[in-house]
Amino acid sequence: MEQATFGAGCFWCTEAIFKRLKGVENAVSGYAGGTMENPTYEDVVYKDTGHAESIQITFDPSIISYEKLLDVFWATHNPTTLNRQNYDTGPMYRSVIFYHNDNQKEIAQRSKREHQKDFTDPIVTEIVPFENFYHAEEYHKDYYDKNKQALYCSFVIDPKIQKLLKEFRNDVKEEYKG
Repeated sequence: MEQATFGAGCFWCTEAIFKRLKGVENAVSGYAGGTMENPTYEDVVYKDTGHAESIQITFDPSIISYEKLLDVFWATHNPTTLNRQNYDTGPMYRSVIFYHNDNQKEIAQRSKREHQKDFTDPIVTEIVPFENFYHAEEYHKDYYDKNKQALYCSFVIDPKIQKLLKEFRNDVKEEYKG
């Protein structure tokens, strides 16, 4: 098993997307890239901790590659908006790849260059070394699956899930294909 850590806006969205992929054992919401130890949601949102809402993915590279995870990452958020995704604004919602080793760094940099053609504006996604990850509070875990009727889920997450099902259907676990 390997790990990947991404920030792509609200972690409710990112977790919901990546947990649906074959080969992903776990996708956990949390905070990465900041200076405060053990931050809370309130710390990250209201203080200058430097963390991004992120997910940490545990995956089986014999089933899904890091490259495929990056393809899904680029396709399911807007990596051209600085510190913003949909209605969520601020540095905690930045687009960022936290690489765990030199191989992931090289793959992420190459993937960013290759996917630039998919966007009119320049990709602003940071590619930085992984340093820390702190799990989000319990009420954030599996938020989408527990709250599908919530307006945020309907307006923001549902379209991302539909895009995932359309563009990556063969990579989605059977139980999520609907």
